[in-house]
Amino acid sequence: MNWTEQEYADYLKRTGKAPEPEKKKPKYNNNRVVVDGINFDSQLEADKYLDLKLQLRMGTIAGFCRQPEFILIEGLGLTKPETYRADFVVFHNDGTFEIIDTKGMQTEVFRIKHKQFKQKFPRLELKIEGRDDG
Repeated sequence: MNWTEQEYADYLKRTGKAPEPEKKKPKYNNNRVVVDGINFDSQLEADKYLDLKLQLRMGTIAGFCRQPEFILIEGLGLTKPETYRADFVVFHNDGTFEIIDTKGMQTEVFRIKHKQFKQKFPRLELKIEGRDDG
């Protein structure tokens, strides 16, 4: 009996012998994590979220928000605007704030967007936190 590849795959599925599909390895070795029902791109970002939640409960910060988006280049007509999305904005008790991005690895795309961010918003500081940063 000669089966096609598809017929053999169907047979394996029906009999419960089909191999598990290989999970695709993340591009930058990050592990996606779910905390409080929120999907995070990395464990580093999830850890920062938990740290900020604790600081908020302790009263050491006034608040924070996730994934603030900044327009770097306006869109024209059918062209979408070029945007940058940070991980967090933290609002301090003294009325100041800081923009935080957690990075295990700085990609070339990030470096370009970071330069555009500094050019468009020279008065705003983007704090980049990695695994070894505080």
